[in-house]
Order: sequence, then C-alpha cells, then structure tokens
Amino acid sequence: MSTDTLALHGGKPVRPPGKPWPSWPILGPGEERALLRALRSGKWGKLDGDEVATFERRFADYVGAKHAIAVCNGTVSLRIALMAAGIQAGDEVIVPPYTFLATATAVVEANATPAFADIDRATFNLHPTEIRAAIRPRTRAIIPVHLGGMPCDMDAIMSIARKHNLIVIEDAAHAHGSEYNGRRCGSIGHIGSFSFQSTKNLTSGEGGIITTNDDELAAACRSIHNCGRRPDGAWYEHHVISGNYRLGEFAGAILNCQLDRLDEQSDRRDVNGRYLDGKLSQIPGITPQRRDPFATRNAHHLYVFRVCGIPRDRFVEAVNAEGTPLQTGYRVPLYRQPLFVNRAFGPYTGCTGNYRDVDLPSVEALCPEGVWLTHNVLLGSQQDMDDIVAAIRKVYEHRNALIATAGAAR
Repeated sequence: MSTDTLALHGGKPVRPPGKPWPSWPILGPGEERALLRALRSGKWGKLDGDEVATFERRFADYVGAKHAIAVCNGTVSLRIALMAAGIQAGDEVIVPPYTFLATATAVVEANATPAFADIDRATFNLHPTEIRAAIRPRTRAIIPVHLGGMPCDMDAIMSIARKHNLIVIEDAAHAHGSEYNGRRCGSIGHIGSFSFQSTKNLTSGEGGIITTNDDELAAACRSIHNCGRRPDGAWYEHHVISGNYRLGEFAGAILNCQLDRLDEQSDRRDVNGRYLDGKLSQIPGITPQRRDPFATRNAHHLYVFRVCGIPRDRFVEAVNAEGTPLQTGYRVPLYRQPLFVNRAFGPYTGCTGNYRDVDLPSVEALCPEGVWLTHNVLLGSQQDMDDIVAAIRKVYEHRNALIATAGAAR
C-alpha cells in the first residue's frame, strides 16, 4: 500500500489501525473508593450526605465564584438560571445559533423567546456587534457560549449588558477550566452554567452546576432546585414554581475525584491545542478557531477548525480513514432545527419567536465548514498531535483526487 495514496482510496493510513487514542472517561481507584464510601454511608441524596456539598464548595473555589449549586444536568442549570433571573413570558434572551440546542430550548422552557444573534465566523462565538443589533425592547438577557472552550469576548459582552441592564448567563458547558484574562469562565457573567454529562471535560455521567457571585441569585437558584424551599422554611413549605433538580451523592463522589485531575488535563489540552494551531494554520484551506489574547487558557472540550475548498463531509471521511477521529460540527444553525421552524414548543406559549425567516450570514457560512476533534484526543502526546497534522495535510494535498471521487462515493 502506498503512503502517497489516501487510505480512503486503498493507501496506507497515517496512523496504524488499532493504535488507540486516549479514552474517556479517565478513572482510577479514587472513584471506586469514593463511590463505595457514598454507597456505604446510606446517604445517597444531596440533602443527606456530604459529597455534593463538598463538591459545590470546591467547584466554587475553582471557578472563583462565591456560590455553586449542583443540579441534575446542564440543561436544567440554564433553565434555573433564567428563572432565578426573573425571565418570563414576553421576554427575549439573546443566544447564538451555533451551539447545542439546550442553550436555546432552556429559554423556551423558561417560557421566553430565544433571539438568535450571529456569530464571529473566526471564533465561532457570539459577535458583540451582532448582540447589539439583536437587542429589542423586551430583551432581558444574553447567553454567550464559550464554544469548544474558547472564551467569548466577555468584557465587550458585559459592557453591553451594563448599558442595557441585561443579565449575562455564561453557558460554560464546554469551558471547565477555560480562562478569560486569567479569570475562570463561569465567574465573569452574572451566572455561570456547566454540564457534567458523559462527554464533558469534567463528568459524572450526568449533572450540572450553577455558579454566581450574587447572593440573591444564588438563593433563588437554591430554592428553585430544591422544590421551592427556603432555608428558614418548613420542609413542606414551597415558595416558587420549582422542582427537585438536585444532584445525587454518587455523582458528587465521582466529581470530587474528577476535579482533582481537571487542571492537569486542561493544561495538556491547552498546550496541544496551541501546537495544533501552529501546525494546521500552515495548511491552506484549514483555519483553526481564532484565539484572541484574552483567551489565556482554552480547556478545549473541542478542538475546532474550518475546512474550505473540499466538501466537508468527504474531508472528514478521508481524515477518519487516515486514523484521526475527526467529526463534523453542527450541520445547521439552531433556528433551522425542525422544533424552531415548526414552533414545536408544546405548552410554552410565552415563546413568540417565528424562525422561518431567520438567516444569519456568518453561521450559514460556517455550518458547512466546521469540524472538530473531541477533548480526549487532545490528552495525547505530541506524536499523537503530529499524526493529526499529518493526516489532515495528506488529505488536503490529495484534495483533487478526493473531490474527483466525491460524486462516485455518493
């Protein structure tokens, strides 16, 4: 087999079949001991044991926030944050169109209306100029997403929020350990929201957490996540619409162990991400996600870049055949998802948006170009990174053959 032929066309792949990439999740004896400790304690719920309470304190300290409230998942954390901020029917919340659907559906589930603002095609994040353009009389909040772990321009966003009296809820589901000018993401806006779902950089399988420096917002979040109770009230005394959104002790036990590894893993991903930026930016047609000077650490839930001049899906297929597990990004802007096009909002009649005519140029251009590597790959060695670069360079250098066979492949 020739090394000059794409593996997709029968050539020898850059990375030998069977050579593993770092797996996820990473666990050790500590997780087993912690789970057994929680199990044998007989205190399996958040209100009974110490694991979640300990993790809340530790994570608040890690992020640099005064409060942290652990909840059952990262979608609920966004919804609770919106409710605690007083968002209600008739209100609009500015969100990006290039993100997981929960960023926008949490707004719908708060009975409010997502207002999509365009992104910066270079950073994949909300563009401050587009945020300004999206503000209307009923705008009440902004949810910037640190896409892939790359910090948004938070100074600009907070300045806009102050001018228009808006709440900023950082969606940091990709940004555990990412830093903006030395400050941890999730501590800069009025509220931060994180996910601990199974693919996240900090994971317990499922789970989430809310962070804030605001005492009143923290109290509201704690009440909403705990059936509307208040610390000074009776057990069967409920003050606000709410539910049981608490995180369990088994998840808390795992998270306390996973948190011990987070900084080392984040540093490794950041170093490998910078290395890939330097190498891949030398390949024509490959444009890594722009890293502005304020992004002092990118924890890289995803390593994101754009590919131009080659059909994106065919490019991904060819890179995969070379042994590098590349994935396509979000294929369509959120406003083109059927639930938004068809206004399938169920009982949430407070969402008044009509999304059939939304057309934002930067995200429309980006969706056919965006690709990413998942964070476990960035835990590898420099040789692993060199394999990634070699695979992408090889595919790009053979792009004409790839394009020529694209029709036949279909």
